[in-house]
Amino acid sequence: MSSRRGLPDFRKMRHDRHFVEELASKSVVGVGIMLPISQIETNREQPRTNLGDLSELTESIRQRGVLEPLLVRKVAPGRYQLVAGERRFHAAVAAGLTEVPCVEMSLSDQEALEVALVENLQRRDLNPFEEAEGYRTLVDKYGYTHEQVAHAVGKSRTSITETLSLLAIPPAIRDLCRHADITAKSKLLIIARAKSIDEMERLVQAVLEEGADREALRALQAKDPQPQENQQNTEPPPLNPGFRPIQLRYRPSPTAPVRVSLTVARPGVSKEEILQALEELIAKLRSGEFDGRLASQ
Repeated sequence: MSSRRGLPDFRKMRHDRHFVEELASKSVVGVGIMLPISQIETNREQPRTNLGDLSELTESIRQRGVLEPLLVRKVAPGRYQLVAGERRFHAAVAAGLTEVPCVEMSLSDQEALEVALVENLQRRDLNPFEEAEGYRTLVDKYGYTHEQVAHAVGKSRTSITETLSLLAIPPAIRDLCRHADITAKSKLLIIARAKSIDEMERLVQAVLEEGADREALRALQAKDPQPQENQQNTEPPPLNPGFRPIQLRYRPSPTAPVRVSLTVARPGVSKEEILQALEELIAKLRSGEFDGRLASQ
């Protein structure tokens, strides 16, 4: 851990101004330098684990170039490490660019990791689990208190503590949550507070199969799934640790107004079961069961 606790004030990004703009007016080695992509390596410890769909950003960069500089630091003669701008960097590679605009800073290894974590955590597009893992790195690796994390990323201490509590959800259940498109922290907190893995899975399935909202999850959690006298001798069936939910996505064309996402949440599901589920969905659409929900969009 460095001698200072947290980042100095000039490295805090305000939400109304981008981090790179803040740095550009401070202790920066070079501003607006163009670097060959071949000289830049990515930072393996940044919190984002999924870059998401880069197609639109790639096309924008192909048409207009990289409009917002990447933040880098020199690690060797002619070699730079990416500190911030992971999505822009990979989109620039995909767009065929050979060089990109960068802001260079003089940072130690530890400072670079801290800045990368804080910059990414202040963005709004991390999923809750990536956010929680980033906070955990600041707490465990750099000795931040919850209060210091909150100050660094511009959130309340309560929000930081709640987000960290999501790490009580084991990896197999996190995969179920992702493939069930459960991204609301309010729902994930209810799942994290469940008393067993079996109950967590039951809550996720309620969202996946019934579209349960927060209040429905709370009501379901309050229900005792078994008589009290039987609970002591009943072990919940374990999840298959090697199974990752399978998600199939279908889009007729890039401009199609309707996309279909199908999640196979358990191992051993047959093609016939998948077809039956799709046929039931089609039947409900034709009967008008979803008309109210579609009209409200």
